[in-house]
Amino acid sequence: MLILLPPSETKRVGGTGVLRADALRGGTELADVRAAVRAALVELSRDPEAAAKPLKLGVKNQGELAHNLRLGESGVMPSIERYTGVLYDALDAQSLDRAARAWIDSRVLIQSALFGLIAASDEIPAYRLSAGSRLPALGAPLKRVWSRAHDLVSLEDGGLLLDLRSLDYAALAPLPEGAGYFLNVVQRGRDGTVRALNHFNKAAKGDLVRRLAMAQADPETAEELVAWGADSGLELLVDEAAREVVLVTELGAPKR
Repeated sequence: MLILLPPSETKRVGGTGVLRADALRGGTELADVRAAVRAALVELSRDPEAAAKPLKLGVKNQGELAHNLRLGESGVMPSIERYTGVLYDALDAQSLDRAARAWIDSRVLIQSALFGLIAASDEIPAYRLSAGSRLPALGAPLKRVWSRAHDLVSLEDGGLLLDLRSLDYAALAPLPEGAGYFLNVVQRGRDGTVRALNHFNKAAKGDLVRRLAMAQADPETAEELVAWGADSGLELLVDEAAREVVLVTELGAPKR
């Protein structure tokens, strides 16, 4: 099984050591694009006024530009710990036992706008860049640059591929047609009707990954994932036409 996660705008600061870009997943295939995106980000970040809009910086987070100017010097930590926010708080990787954490490290990839697809265990610095940011020196949108680069990186692992990324991050490395399933989270109300889940969407995704890790689950098909969910008290459905796995929650908040 392989799970693709989006990153988070918010990131934990600190860490030890320095970035080794060549040690990141897909180091050979993605090296040139990683270097180009990094150089373009650094150039933009040297001009706070020009960087404010594309990097979505306000008065309170203006200081995050400093992270972009120290990418090769600031401390690093595993990406699964670097990212914070609703999804990562629900996953809470740092509280997992050794076996569950090993599951995460071997089965979870994160779609970074700066580094591309990286492993959960890949060590990265704090930075400020999102999928929709425009880097003038790059000469093309991140979507175009990264999607071309990721054509060279295989995601085949012989098992189930489950995509939890948001649409803008999924566009950075689109899955081949017919490959994998997109996770859609919906909520069943007291009257039995089902509707799209908004506030708890990310929390439900993080909770699902945590449950899978704790169970050491390794479903090879969507049907096996649904069966695992039933045994674990989760309602999962498969929509083959839409290539979706649907996670149904009740009244929003996922249960532990």
